Amino acid sequence: MSDDVVIKIRENGPILISGPVSLTDHLGNKYDTSTQLNIALCRCGQSQKKPFCDGSHKAAGFIANETVPAPTT
Repeated sequence: MSDDVVIKIRENGPILISGPVSLTDHLGNKYDTSTQLNIALCRCGQSQKKPFCDGSHKAAGFIANETVPAPTT
């Protein structure tokens, strides 16, 4: 049985991925994430380490606090 992968959208921050994942660029080149338990991916577009978050969203004033929509009946 494999470990669960959890993807969490952080309020006003990055996408946090926990668990064993493979991350590739648009050409199929694999990023080495073998030593990381968590991976934070940039959502604000300001990171100097794209696709990874470097905390630039704080200085940029990035705001994104979407939540899961309530179920409809």
